[in-house]
Amino acid sequence: MEAISGLITGFGVILTPSNIMLCLLGSFVGTMIGVLPGIGPLAALALLLPVTFSLPPVAGVVMLAAIFYGAMYGGSTTSILLNIPGEAASVVTCRDGYQMARQGRAGAALGVAAFGSFVAGTLSVIALTFFAPILGVIALRFGPPENVALMVLGLVCTLYMISGSTLKGLTMIALGVLLAMIGTDVVSGNERFTFGSINLSAGLDLLAIVIGLFGVSEILANVEKISKNTLLAEKIKGLFPTKEDWKASIGPMLRGSGLGFLLGLVPGGGPITASFISYAVEQKVAKDPSRFGKGAIEGVAGPESANNAAVGGGMIPVLSLGIPGTPVTALLLGALVIQGIQPGPLFMQQRPDLFWGIVASMYIGNVFLLILNLPLVGLWVQLLRVPYRVLFPIVLMLSVVGTYSSNKNVFDLWVMLAFGVAGYVLRKLEYDLAPFLIAFVLAPLLEQSLRQSLVMSPDGIMIMLQRPIAATLIVISFVLVALMIRRGLKPRETGGVINEVHQ
Repeated sequence: MEAISGLITGFGVILTPSNIMLCLLGSFVGTMIGVLPGIGPLAALALLLPVTFSLPPVAGVVMLAAIFYGAMYGGSTTSILLNIPGEAASVVTCRDGYQMARQGRAGAALGVAAFGSFVAGTLSVIALTFFAPILGVIALRFGPPENVALMVLGLVCTLYMISGSTLKGLTMIALGVLLAMIGTDVVSGNERFTFGSINLSAGLDLLAIVIGLFGVSEILANVEKISKNTLLAEKIKGLFPTKEDWKASIGPMLRGSGLGFLLGLVPGGGPITASFISYAVEQKVAKDPSRFGKGAIEGVAGPESANNAAVGGGMIPVLSLGIPGTPVTALLLGALVIQGIQPGPLFMQQRPDLFWGIVASMYIGNVFLLILNLPLVGLWVQLLRVPYRVLFPIVLMLSVVGTYSSNKNVFDLWVMLAFGVAGYVLRKLEYDLAPFLIAFVLAPLLEQSLRQSLVMSPDGIMIMLQRPIAATLIVISFVLVALMIRRGLKPRETGGVINEVHQ
């Protein structure tokens, strides 16, 4: 009853002309960004974050959240029609979606992707409605030691879930923590790692880092890769799935929804991991696995449902605990902090209008996205004809304007440029950028909670093992570290569906 009462409050907040318009605008922009290859939701959120500073917190976060799940919807279009993923979570959709388009079934692939995304998005928001308050009540028992243990577990899970080198992931986490320490210590007032620079005394600006790392580096990477877009289908027909398509897709949709939601809860999981694992599961349970990679509709329905369900799941830890599990939720957390709001155990009690407004907006946003994806598919097809050489100067201009408008500081532009180049180089060297951003966002909160824990403890760091919840979380972290070490000692096996899709 509390959840239903809160949801009614949320609809009361969101059902105003301005908030509805911003939700629709965010859904439209997110879909467009998902359709356009080479931008992605993270770069888009980074570029548009400054726009939300002039909006009320509810409106700003609703718009950013709509862009996030809108990009998850739109990413399937370019994957199916161009064999180029609009964002990372749609990589696996290329495998069967593009083959369906080659067989003249582009409309069926797009329709199943849209309906699967709608079903999964709605189910995940229903789960968010009833699950988040329970987690929030549990989180009220958390003190500084439990917060430290939870954040450590979040970083370890992030490291555990990355597909690349564990050592490289650990390096990125260490770099994120180190750079987060630059600036003035809020407790002692001493400057750290500023080297006498006034510009560094306030620390590195999160917005400049994010726009550089995920916006500018994305431009550099895609200018190199995307030279020509060749549409496979000129005219899209048969968008509504047939009875046979529904029969083959409903199981993968439901399995993908459940799997995606659960993986969204886990730090380091998120839409990308959910889509790959869903594809592997569908191939495993299929009566004829050899159909996959040759136009199996289950290979579109499952992953597309999973990556959208992970969005709803990922909102729970960031709103209820203040722990981001992916770079996008880390950016959403940063947006709330910039607005003077700290998500966490007390968030639902202190700002019920904002919490339930975000949840209610996701119900409405899912309806908007279904409307935008099917009737307007012709518009998205035309948008795909725009050459990337026309798009990237616009994106670069938005990067510069967005970074400068935040603090009106020219130094932030140099930070953006430096991280843009660094991000491009790190991508070429196959370093995962997600652990860096999550560590950069969590490090100040982790340090603050750790210092509070040490002040309140007569036994120093042993307080982490004297409190049951903190001790349990620490033990889980050690178990995951042990599993990572064991995995690293095993000879790497080649092949498998995930490796094949990556290639």
